[in-house]
This record gives sequence, structure tokens and C-alpha cells, in this order.
Amino acid sequence: MTQSHQVAILLPIAVGAIAVLCTIFIHALALGATVNYFRYQRRSGRAGAGFRIDFTIVVSVIAFAFLAHLIEIALWAELFLICGEFQQFGIAFYHSAVNYTTLGYGDIIMTPSWKLLGPLEAADGALMFGVSTAMIFAVIVRLMQAHFADLRS
Repeated sequence: MTQSHQVAILLPIAVGAIAVLCTIFIHALALGATVNYFRYQRRSGRAGAGFRIDFTIVVSVIAFAFLAHLIEIALWAELFLICGEFQQFGIAFYHSAVNYTTLGYGDIIMTPSWKLLGPLEAADGALMFGVSTAMIFAVIVRLMQAHFADLRS
């Protein structure tokens, strides 16, 4: 099956790059909040003090990351609305979530003018999930270090 339409490249890449920069900023805020939260927990002597407290810290950090992802998906959805790809935020959000998570159902396809935003959002989502994973992993490692430091004392 041959397609006769041209897919736009430059404008979607420029617009997508701006969206990626915005998501990096949002994730940087989540990372900063995580660092500040963990420092507070450590200074107050709670980090590594017990399973329940450590569990609460990890759950909070995962919640920071998840909230950042939801905001970023909404940002992309809003961009799709601005570009005229969708008329309703709910459909735009669904499409954005499918792209961002790299699920890629393909049940909703954008016009050739903005089609390239899909793979750009998927790459962005993969990168942001990597940042979240690193952030959560770092907190877990620090909690384990705090816990084991207490055991050695």
C-alpha cells in the first residue's frame, strides 16, 4: 500500500523539541522535589529508620515521578489541541498517553502535518521514564545505605 501524502518534518521537529524541553523542565522539578524531600527525611533521621518510613519515602518518590509523567502527557495533549489534531482534550490525552508510554496502539493516527510528533513524544517518554527509574533507584540505594549504616553502628 503506497501513501501519496508528504509527512512534514521541520515544523513538527521544532515544535516537538520545545515540548521535549518543557518535559525536561517538569522532570527537573520532580527530581528537585525528590532530592529536597529525601534530604529532609535524612536530616530528620527518618531515612533508613525502618520499613514503614522507607516504604513511605519510596512511595512518595514514585508518586512525584508519576505526577510528572501525567503532567507531561497533558502537556503533549494540549500541544495536539493547539496544532488542531484533536477537538477534545480527553482524546488528545489518550493519544498522548499511548505515544508517551510507547504503547503505540495506532488506533488514532494524526494528519501528515503533525504525524512526526508521535515518535518524538515516544522518544521523550522513554527518556523521562529512564530519568524516573534512575531517580527511584537512587533513593532506594540511599535508603539501603542508611539502613545498613545503622546496622554497622
